[in-house]
Amino acid sequence: MRRWLPYPTLSLFILATWLVLNQSLEPGQLLLGAVLALVLGFAFRRLQPPRLHIRNRRLLLTLTVRVVGDIVRSNLALFRAILEGRSREVTSGFVPIPLELTNPYGLAVLACIVTATPGTIWMSYESQDRILLIHVFDLVDENEWIGTITDRYARPLQEIFV
Repeated sequence: MRRWLPYPTLSLFILATWLVLNQSLEPGQLLLGAVLALVLGFAFRRLQPPRLHIRNRRLLLTLTVRVVGDIVRSNLALFRAILEGRSREVTSGFVPIPLELTNPYGLAVLACIVTATPGTIWMSYESQDRILLIHVFDLVDENEWIGTITDRYARPLQEIFV
């Protein structure tokens, strides 16, 4: 089975994404999506990604709930900052964050979390120094951001991904 479908979950996700984007379940779209899913699955195998091992699924669920709550809270704070306009000084800036997290899947999830949170964006990651650079729209306390990223996200991700 692995010979024809080296990454069945990825292939299924590609097929589902293709069908959703085309908003069609016609046989032609199903066939084209299946071919695309197979070809991209084989292409992904050529990249030789490291094996994904999730150690703590319960913590993954907890982290997901935490991230959704933080995104909602950040949306509200950003909305408030925009509405206040000139009545309040908004200082944006860059925050370098030292990370212990080295797992490529954990770093990818952390990048998604940081970028999905309104008011923050992942700028760069220096793998040799393990320094993450983020940009924060409303930077009040740099140490608070360092603690938030390392304690709320990076440490749980380190426990989730082996």
